[in-house]
Amino acid sequence: MAHQIRFNVLNLELPPAPEPKGVYTPFLKVGNLIYVSGHLPVNTDGSLIRGKIGQDIDMEAGKLAAKQAGLTIVSTLMSNLGSLDRIKRVIKVLGMVNATTDFEKQPYVINGCSELFVDIFGREDGIGVRSAFGVGSLPENVSVEIEAIFELF
Repeated sequence: MAHQIRFNVLNLELPPAPEPKGVYTPFLKVGNLIYVSGHLPVNTDGSLIRGKIGQDIDMEAGKLAAKQAGLTIVSTLMSNLGSLDRIKRVIKVLGMVNATTDFEKQPYVINGCSELFVDIFGREDGIGVRSAFGVGSLPENVSVEIEAIFELF
């Protein structure tokens, strides 16, 4: 099944594609690779999902924030490519988790994004290499920030 059709079947609502808040671009094509800058968990109304995991929110809410960051990445892809069918596969996901120093389930939290990508791109094309780690803070106290690399057809 084509990626765009699979996404449409999931009936997910995309948040607005974010505008840069500094000196960078959220989307960069180099050859047949797309580099997507760190994306925050943006809700469909443009608000952010905030809170430190293990203090303000639990890991289930953190996992949902990671899924929302993934949807924000998809919004950037759609606004720049027009269709997800131009994506061949996920190459890499890097997830940063705003968590307490004793929180140890960063991979579980970032699974929210990784599982979304599998749902959209399928098991073979939706799973790439990945890093997930905890940080002491993130911009605007968001729960996660995720960046990714994709290969184009």
